[in-house]
Amino acid sequence: MGMTMTQKILADHAGLESVKTGQLIKAKLDMVLGNDITTPVAVNEFKKIGINKVFDVNKIAIVPDHFTPNKDIKSAEQVKYIREFSKEMGIVNFFEIGQMGVEHALLPEKGLVVAGDVIIGADSHTCTYGALGAFATGIGSTDMAAGMATGEAWFKVPEAIKFVLKGKPGKWVSGKDVILHIIGMIGVDGALYKSMEFVGDGVSSLSMDDRFAMANMAIEAGGKNGVFEVDEKTIAYINEHSTKSYKVYKADADAEYVETYEIDLAAVKPTVSFPHLPSNTRTIDNVGDVKIDQVVIGSCTNGRIEDLRMAAQILKGKKVHPEVRCIIIPATQKIWKQAMSEGLFDVFIDSGAAVSTPTCGPCLGGHMGILAKGERAVATTNRNFVGRMGHPESEVYLASPAIAAASAIVGKIASPEEV
Repeated sequence: MGMTMTQKILADHAGLESVKTGQLIKAKLDMVLGNDITTPVAVNEFKKIGINKVFDVNKIAIVPDHFTPNKDIKSAEQVKYIREFSKEMGIVNFFEIGQMGVEHALLPEKGLVVAGDVIIGADSHTCTYGALGAFATGIGSTDMAAGMATGEAWFKVPEAIKFVLKGKPGKWVSGKDVILHIIGMIGVDGALYKSMEFVGDGVSSLSMDDRFAMANMAIEAGGKNGVFEVDEKTIAYINEHSTKSYKVYKADADAEYVETYEIDLAAVKPTVSFPHLPSNTRTIDNVGDVKIDQVVIGSCTNGRIEDLRMAAQILKGKKVHPEVRCIIIPATQKIWKQAMSEGLFDVFIDSGAAVSTPTCGPCLGGHMGILAKGERAVATTNRNFVGRMGHPESEVYLASPAIAAASAIVGKIASPEEV
């Protein structure tokens, strides 16, 4: 029996000719990631190991992004703690204010992750890097500590689901709509501890930003990881951003999948996830009349330049509804600067929106846009659990930047066609 993309990457990093579903392996790591919430716990555990250096100062990335710029004394103390640890260890990839970005947009942009890598991160959305043909998965702070110390991690080889993408998406349909469609179809546990492998002719019609958004939300279907077949667009992105060597892994023709789904991209409609699960989806023509109080465009899912361009295309010459707060957060400094140079900030500010420095901010109820009791937000983020962005009696509706921007103008969940 042949191997999937994920199995081939894991086998190679474990020094084995092949691996099978359910097998326990120890694999070498190409990158270990942490943020301002998870790294302090990992540092505490690292110190218990009793060693005085990390396995490789170039293969660890620490990005304070969740509560950064520091929102209060506690967050300031946490960042100080990991800043001092990074300096003591000589960790090269510590990115803070001025260099900082939302971690899962920043690492690909910096060229720190490439095709064929094995990456662990103490953040569930580490699976984002599967867009580049890497095996990337979220882990706990204790595993991060062990990874920083040894450069290795234990894995149980996951089963795999194949998603065969066909055709091209229609107008206003982005990768966010495709992944919401898939999560709505299979459920939040539909890929539990499985590798979600995206292949087919339709992959070529998706931009890298589309793919990052889709791989990012593999965890919202319970996936261990999401991974895209590498094509010319992937290689072009890697060559533009990185000097690291990379390796392309392609699934064998006889690789075993527990399920196979065919997705006609042309049939996917703009999609919204209603509270309080990402799988509670409705197409834009079935959302009804949902008045909103806030719109957030940003996050590790949809804070990239294509997302901002899409929002600007809709907001240009329009005004944000007087009863809506619209907050736009570019995911990295580079994206922020590019958006500014392209005149997107003029469009946003003239429309009545606010533009923030890069931060996770409101996505996890951190800061920069917390919801009050009874308020509703349309967000381009990835989770809409109870209390995710503030008060437990607030509501979060997940959508693409196109729907978010249109909703900001109309004052309720709306299609771009309505503005």
